[in-house]
Amino acid sequence: MTQSQSAPNSTSGAIKVESNGVNAVSEADRYGKPSGLFPIWFSWNVSILGLTYGIYVYSLGLSVWQSISAGILGYLISSFLVGILAVGGPRTGLPTLTQTRFCFGYHGNKFPTLFAYISNMGWKITIITLASTTGAYLFAKLWPAAFALTNGKPTLFCIVGWFIISLALTMAVAIYGHQLIMKVEKYIAWITGFMSLIFIALILPHIHWQALGHAKSGDLLTYIGGIVMAMTMVGLGFLNYGGDFARYLPRKTPASKVIFWTTGGISLPVSILLVLGVFLADSNSALSSAAASAPIEALTDLLPFWFYIPFSIVIIISLLSAAITGVYSSGLALLALGIPASRAVTTAINALIIGFGAFYLMFISNSFLATFQSFLASIAVVIGPMGAIQLVDFKRQRDLGWNINLANKAGMGGCNGRWTALISLGLAAIIGAGLITSGDPYIAHLVGFLLTENARHSVFATANLGVIVSMFVGASIYYVLTYVMKIAHPYSNPSDSNSEIPDGQEQWVAK
Repeated sequence: MTQSQSAPNSTSGAIKVESNGVNAVSEADRYGKPSGLFPIWFSWNVSILGLTYGIYVYSLGLSVWQSISAGILGYLISSFLVGILAVGGPRTGLPTLTQTRFCFGYHGNKFPTLFAYISNMGWKITIITLASTTGAYLFAKLWPAAFALTNGKPTLFCIVGWFIISLALTMAVAIYGHQLIMKVEKYIAWITGFMSLIFIALILPHIHWQALGHAKSGDLLTYIGGIVMAMTMVGLGFLNYGGDFARYLPRKTPASKVIFWTTGGISLPVSILLVLGVFLADSNSALSSAAASAPIEALTDLLPFWFYIPFSIVIIISLLSAAITGVYSSGLALLALGIPASRAVTTAINALIIGFGAFYLMFISNSFLATFQSFLASIAVVIGPMGAIQLVDFKRQRDLGWNINLANKAGMGGCNGRWTALISLGLAAIIGAGLITSGDPYIAHLVGFLLTENARHSVFATANLGVIVSMFVGASIYYVLTYVMKIAHPYSNPSDSNSEIPDGQEQWVAK
């Protein structure tokens, strides 16, 4: 990709379809400040889903204060990891799933990238499904004669119609790319943040304050399980694209600022909403049960009708904002896999996959919570170790001067596969999958194979602590192989640590 084809500098005014794919963004096309990362992540996470996350953490069997502290701790830890990985964006100009080629090799990177893509798409299916059902329930209440069944639920036509609208809006913005996303997300952050404050004020009267704090405290393993659940719901799912939105920042942007604004944008809104969700769950057991099957509807039913209408619209906007950024990164993931197509075509492929996934979630799955938790834990045993191994490898990448030649094939500055990283990831993923359980009957057959029958019902298994075990195993094995045993891999130019983009390099790098 030549420099003339790169994304336009933000100072040019006009917004154009982004032409950059998985190539390195040249220094001439870098713009913005690290504080611009905050609204991207804030608008993604200032969603009513944040309340349901609090309800889910509480449902593990923790007390109020255990749930709050475990949830916030899990958010901060996982968000901080995302922030660290995001630093690779400005240092290389590459999206995260291209930079991981440094660690896993050009072809070896396709294995973790495939799972990262599945993770991205699973989140998008969940988010767009929730946006669609929220819009459908809104229409069912406003015009029951046309859009509601006799039991008050929306008709199939209404749900499908809203799904098509939600998917079309998401794809339209995602295809335009980075520049439009950065502008749109700023406005969405302000709107959703303001409406969320009103929502909190209206929800507070539904908390039975006199009933708070009566739940029994959970044991240590359950508490750690709450931390793990919080990590899988918020931060771990973002590990594979933290750098996608930071790569347009100038190369010498301070790492501390990238980490600070990324961590804050992710953890601040969900932490506030988690506290409210825990309070609601502790004082209203019926709400916890309802949120397990229909999280959005269970919470919006508490609102007065005059606010229910505008807030439902804001919920849809906030969910779609999260879907937009995720679909954008999913398109980059397909390109990193080597799909010979433009970013616009990969976005269209994503639309088809989301359609099939949403059909399962809306019409086949019996429990949103069971499927959601099972998906998060199952995919985290691959994504978690992948991020942990990449973090360990950051020292090596820094010592090599963040040389973007390492993202290429053997013979062009990189290598095709790094077995040290792949073995570490493979062993960690197998061990992690064998130590978790699933509430979804279909996913349950694929996990828990290292557990005895009694262990399957233990707190260790049900709290999915195997996710943390997999991250520790992957990082430890890779650390020993790389820094203790000092196993190196051959590169085309191992002595070339020049991190600048040589003239003409942007025509072939990372494709």
